[in-house]
This record gives sequence, structure tokens and C-alpha cells, in this order.
Amino acid sequence: MSTRLPGTKYKNVFDRGRSFRGRLLVAWILRSPDAGRQAGVVVSKKSFHDAVDRNRAKRILREGFRLVAPELAPDADWVLVGRATLAGKRTADVMGELRYVARKCGLC
Repeated sequence: MSTRLPGTKYKNVFDRGRSFRGRLLVAWILRSPDAGRQAGVVVSKKSFHDAVDRNRAKRILREGFRLVAPELAPDADWVLVGRATLAGKRTADVMGELRYVARKCGLC
């Protein structure tokens, strides 16, 4: 099963979910019985002006979530919003941040 959140579920996560702030990202998390341990990624032009930098940030967030997903609770959908401090970071940094956020909200 894919770890990518379908586009139709983003609004649901933003409307009904809770946000948890980290140094590198803001995680919106919605726990529900029909959730499938999937994540959507959002990186704004305001934080990353160049498309190359935005796409790199999205790739790093997706890969970090893919590697950490087996450790997370299976009944949650995530939307990860990249912050400007994500610039120049590595996948291992994002993985640590995701574990921190998961512990903070009780999903790990």
C-alpha cells in the first residue's frame, strides 16, 4: 500500500485534524478508523522560492515518512507542512523530527 495521502483527504485532515509543530515541519494528524498511515506533503513558495528547493524538500519529507511509517500507529493520516528551516537538512533529520512529533502526539 502506498504511503501517499490522496488529494481528496487533505481538506479533511486540515479541518478535523490537530497540528503539532516541530522545528522542521508542522504535522497535521487525523486519527480515524478508516485512516491508512498515509501522508501528504505541502511546501509553500513563501518558504522555498525556487521550485528545485521546494521539490527537494517534498522528496525529503516523503522519504522520511516512508522510512518512519512502520513505527507509527496505523490509524492516522498525516499532512506534513515543510518549514523554511528544512532547507539543507537530510532525510535522517526529518526522520528524527517525525519520531519527535509522533511521541508528542502519542502515535509512536
